[in-house]
Amino acid sequence: MAAAVQLRVVRVLPMSRSITALATSVFHGPPQRQLHHALIPHGKSGRSSVSGVVATVFGATGFLGRYVVNHLGRIGSQVIIPYRCDTYDIMHLRPMGDLGQIIFLEWNGRDKDSIRRAVEHSNVVINLVGREWETTNFDFEDVFVKIPKAIAQVSKEAGVEKFIHISHLNADIKSSSRYLRNKAVGEKEVREAFPEATIIKPSDIYGREDRFLNYFANMRWFGGVPLMSLGMKTVKQPVYVVDVSKGIVNAIKDPDARGKTFAFVGPNRYLLFDLVQYVFAMAYRPFLPYPLPRFAYQLVARLFEVSPFEPWTTRDKVERVHISDMTLPHLPGLEDLGIQATPLELKAIEVLRRHRTYRWLSSEMEEVKPAKTVNF
Repeated sequence: MAAAVQLRVVRVLPMSRSITALATSVFHGPPQRQLHHALIPHGKSGRSSVSGVVATVFGATGFLGRYVVNHLGRIGSQVIIPYRCDTYDIMHLRPMGDLGQIIFLEWNGRDKDSIRRAVEHSNVVINLVGREWETTNFDFEDVFVKIPKAIAQVSKEAGVEKFIHISHLNADIKSSSRYLRNKAVGEKEVREAFPEATIIKPSDIYGREDRFLNYFANMRWFGGVPLMSLGMKTVKQPVYVVDVSKGIVNAIKDPDARGKTFAFVGPNRYLLFDLVQYVFAMAYRPFLPYPLPRFAYQLVARLFEVSPFEPWTTRDKVERVHISDMTLPHLPGLEDLGIQATPLELKAIEVLRRHRTYRWLSSEMEEVKPAKTVNF
């Protein structure tokens, strides 16, 4: 019996050393912290395996976050999810990983000790923290500048090996949108605090729970579709949420992604008018566009901001919606991470079917003419 035990030990130890070497070589850098034995990669991939990735995902309770957590859990990663919401609002994330692989932790974005507790055992940190509108407690500077800066600083101090920050394609310090101006400042602060950070700049993201296609589809309650200049001066290039989440996970795996900035966009560009027309056609709703001057649109949005509940639109969102998406050919994109961008026409039905009446609920998407694309 003793000989059998000794034989088993002799067989296991060399395997453990080889796997440990593999785990430390995944990130192609000198080991800064020793991984716990339970996090050494093993298994044939899948939710019940262990990938060796321990990721803290800030903002995991949001739209993009649920997809990122799902993809991390699917490859057997351990995911730490800091949250501020009610526990019932995070229940949908629990089954996304194997037992014990999804860990929830309360946090405070203004408390560095709270952030440190969330990242001290992780080798990857992903910042998805975002907000569509400002509140009395958190304005855009807090959400997009101060909190990301604090997370990046603490992650650097804790020896985190990979830091991924999500910005926006149109982030620009000179933008007319306060949202986009603070996004640009946040990029700069993160880069200074964590020079090896990977920054991802997606365009407007669409998916089942989005605030892009659903936003336009809900415009029907106005008795028409108000657009500045009828949307003829705005070009959009939306990207599918699954493509973005896969790109984030692939950036974790790719050692060459360290210190780079990526631009995630869809394969096609559309005039805003044509895009919204396609949304209403897919939802089988009458499309009645009318031009609305900027000052009038801003006034309407100001009334929504007064609401004590989640505002349907804001003055800043009106600005963002009517800003054309940048073209950044000098930046790597989804293709450089091995992902082929999904056309809007293939996935719009997933989002817009809920906006149909019962009569058209089961109509096929092939019956709707695709939106016109542009090359500028």
